[in-house]
Amino acid sequence: MLRGSIVAIVTPMKVGDTSIDYEILGELIDWHINEGTKGIVIVGTTGESPTVSFNEHCQLIKFAVKASQGRVPVIAGTGANSTQEAIDLSVYSKDVGADFGLSVVPYYNKPTQEGLYAHFKAIAETVDFPQILYNVPGRTVADLSNETVIRLSKIDNIIGLKDATADLERFVELIGRVGQDFAIYSGDDATALGLLMLGGHGVISVTANVAPNLVSHMCDYVFNEDWESAKKINQRLVTLNKYLFCEANPIPVKWALNKMGKLPSGIRSPLTSLSTKWHGPLVKGLEQAGVKLK
Repeated sequence: MLRGSIVAIVTPMKVGDTSIDYEILGELIDWHINEGTKGIVIVGTTGESPTVSFNEHCQLIKFAVKASQGRVPVIAGTGANSTQEAIDLSVYSKDVGADFGLSVVPYYNKPTQEGLYAHFKAIAETVDFPQILYNVPGRTVADLSNETVIRLSKIDNIIGLKDATADLERFVELIGRVGQDFAIYSGDDATALGLLMLGGHGVISVTANVAPNLVSHMCDYVFNEDWESAKKINQRLVTLNKYLFCEANPIPVKWALNKMGKLPSGIRSPLTSLSTKWHGPLVKGLEQAGVKLK
């Protein structure tokens, strides 16, 4: 089972034409591995999956697998609001060597719980590829219920859930009802420590983009039952966790990485650069976490 800090990595884009900067992406992947990140999610929400083309989406997955060189698992963003497209992305990801697929709840078309079950079941039965479900109702509108997750967890290659609801009560109910080999990852940095301390298996993190070592150590401390050390790290991250979501992700995290000298400021429309009113608060959060700015 994959455990610990998993970064939902950004997609570096050049200024002007916003073409993908693969050289910078390779450098980021190396940096994360050296800093203790346990896995790379490529082309998730933070990777601007809505605005990369299908071909770019595939090329990003292929590149991340090659750049990682087996040093850490690669989790490919394979979700879509079309079941067939999600299957196609899963087939491609398996073929190029990704380790897992992260499959978001279909967005915009508002399927029922039975529709969600049928969607994920069809992917799992078509492609022999381990699948992590991704529930983020704040973006998708549709909410994958605990009852549907429990049904899906009985399918062999549906092996986990990224839960971005920030609802710890809901998590406690779920973890008591799925098998021990079903992984549950936090998809909300602000409540990640709580989920980990209640038995979660890791965090698929935006904050890890800028503070990979801290997020990785926080997870490790929890797994070693060093609660005080984990809480101390979380306290250093509180302000950063807050202001990395002051505008739509990945606007703030790409701005922060640019100020760290890690990537150019390119971001694709309709997203725009971070509003100036948030610059000071986000810099304060970075400084409290000990992140070095250029």
